[in-house]
Amino acid sequence: MKKIITGVLLASSFLVSAAEPEFTAQQLKQVAELRTNASNSDLSYQLLESLTTEIGPRLPGTENDKKAVAWAQEKFQALGFDKVWLEEATFPEWRRFSESGKILTPSEQTLHLTALGHSVSTPKDGITAEVILFETLDELIAAPANSLKGKIAYINYRMNRDIDGNGYGPAVRARSTGSVEAAKKGAIGYMMRSVSTAHHRFAHTGGSHYKDGVTKIPNVTIANPDADQIARLIALGKNVTVNINVQNEDRGQGTGFNVIGQFNGTQNPEQYVLIGGHLDSWDLGTGALDDGAGVALTMAAAKHISEIKRPKRSIRVVLFAAEELGLWGAKAYFKQHAKELDNIVAAAESDFGADVVYGFESNVSAQSLPVVRAIAKQLAPLNVQYIAKNTANGGPDLIPLKNATSAPIFDLHQDGTDYFDYHHTADDTLDKVDPEKLKQNTAAYAVFAFMAADARTTIKPKPAK
Repeated sequence: MKKIITGVLLASSFLVSAAEPEFTAQQLKQVAELRTNASNSDLSYQLLESLTTEIGPRLPGTENDKKAVAWAQEKFQALGFDKVWLEEATFPEWRRFSESGKILTPSEQTLHLTALGHSVSTPKDGITAEVILFETLDELIAAPANSLKGKIAYINYRMNRDIDGNGYGPAVRARSTGSVEAAKKGAIGYMMRSVSTAHHRFAHTGGSHYKDGVTKIPNVTIANPDADQIARLIALGKNVTVNINVQNEDRGQGTGFNVIGQFNGTQNPEQYVLIGGHLDSWDLGTGALDDGAGVALTMAAAKHISEIKRPKRSIRVVLFAAEELGLWGAKAYFKQHAKELDNIVAAAESDFGADVVYGFESNVSAQSLPVVRAIAKQLAPLNVQYIAKNTANGGPDLIPLKNATSAPIFDLHQDGTDYFDYHHTADDTLDKVDPEKLKQNTAAYAVFAFMAADARTTIKPKPAK
C-alpha cells in the first residue's frame, strides 16, 4: 500500500511540474513593461542616425569600415554592456572607383549602371559592343558555344515584389554567376537588370563570383528604367550598342572585426541568446536599411532588457563583419565558437530593413514549442502574428550556424514589400526609415530575446538528422 501511495504522489508531482508555466506572473509583468518601454524609446533611431550620419557607407576594408568598428565598441560601452570585444575576420577586399555607361546606337543616351562586387575593371576607355538580350540565366546558359563572341550579354530578368521578398533568390542567381556563363559563351562583358523592385533610376549592386579557369569579364547592373529602355529598343528590332566603363580594384585579403557586446545572465551566463546584424554596407548609400537598422535595433533591444532585468541567460549582440562580400564575419564567428555552439539557446538576425515585424516563427525542438507559443503571445500586442510552421531560416549571417549544427533559430519576419526599392542602391539612406516602425522592431526583438533568455526551460534545437 505504501508503494502505491508513493507512486501516486510521484505521478502527481510530475503532473504539477509538467503543468508549471514557462513564465511567472512577475516575469510577464516585466515583459509588458519592456514592450512598453521599447515601443516608446527613440534609442534605436538615435543609434541608426549616428551610424549613418557620422560614419556613412561601410564597405569592408575601407576607412569607414574601421571607423564603424570603433563606433560600435564605443556605443556598446556607453550603453553599459558587461562585455565588449572584437573578433577578427578576413575577407577578399575590393574597391569601386568610377563607373559610367552609354547607349551609343541607335542613339546616344546615358546608361545608369554600377559594378557588381568583385567585378574586374574595363580598359580605361571602357568596352563597346552590341548587347544580346536574354530573359533568364537559364536562357543564357542554353546559348550556343561562342555565340556571344565580342558581345555584351544582358539578362533582363525582372524581380517580383512580395512581402517576404521571395523574388530575390531567383534574381540573385543571375547576379552571382551570370558573368561566368556569359564568358563561357565568349562575351566580353556582362550586364543585367538590377535585382530591384524600384522604378527609380538607381542601379543595384551586390555580390558576384568568378570561376577559376573562366575569363573574368566586367560585371554590371543597370537601373530598371534603363533596362526597360534597352528592352524596348531591342523589341523594335534595333541593334543596341553600349559602352561600359568601370574601374575597380581587387586588393587581396583584408581584415575586419566582428564587434560583440554582451549582458551576462544571472544563472547560466555561458548560455546566450544571439541577436544582431551586419555592421558593413555597400558603398553607394549609407546602409540605413541594410543593415544599419538591424545593428541599431538589436543593440537597443538588449539595452532595454538590461534596464528591466538581467535574465537567467546572457544576451549577446553580434555585429558581423563583411557580410556583403560573402558572410565572412559570420563564417569566422561560428568557426571560432564551433565547440560551444550548444550554448546558443536562440538566434535571430535583423537584416531585412526597418518595416514592421509582422510574423514570428521558430525552428526548434517540439519540446520547446510551449516556450515559443508563450513568446508569441507576448508579441501579439505588437501586431506580430505567430507562424506555427516551425521552419524558420534565420538571417544570412546565421547560414554558417545552420550549416555547422542544428540550432534554435528564429525569424522575426519584416514586411519586405518595399525593401528592394532601396536595397543595395544609392537610395539606401536614413530618410527611408520610419522611426515608429523601428520602435516596433526594437520592441519585438526585446520581448523575444528577453523571454528566450529567461524561460524556465532552455530552448533546444531540433534533433540532428
